Amino acid sequence: MAYFTWKETGLTADCASLEAMAARFEEAAALMRRMAVEGFELELSSEGQRITHPDPAVFEAYGFVSEESPVRQLTLLSGTEPG
Repeated sequence: MAYFTWKETGLTADCASLEAMAARFEEAAALMRRMAVEGFELELSSEGQRITHPDPAVFEAYGFVSEESPVRQLTLLSGTEPG
């Protein structure tokens, strides 16, 4: 299953005002709500929070890059037909 680790280390670091900070958080919240509707899920692991989706095509459509091991990614690809 495709995933990436969520680490918030500066979502608002470049914001110059409280309004800009609020807008940034609102944008992020809207994106996360949309992702939840599209089937993304949050998994907790010893390495942190992972955002996952069972369909690699949907995952990639959002522009995310999977952190799965290359061997696992190749296993997923080998099961698909060229389109």
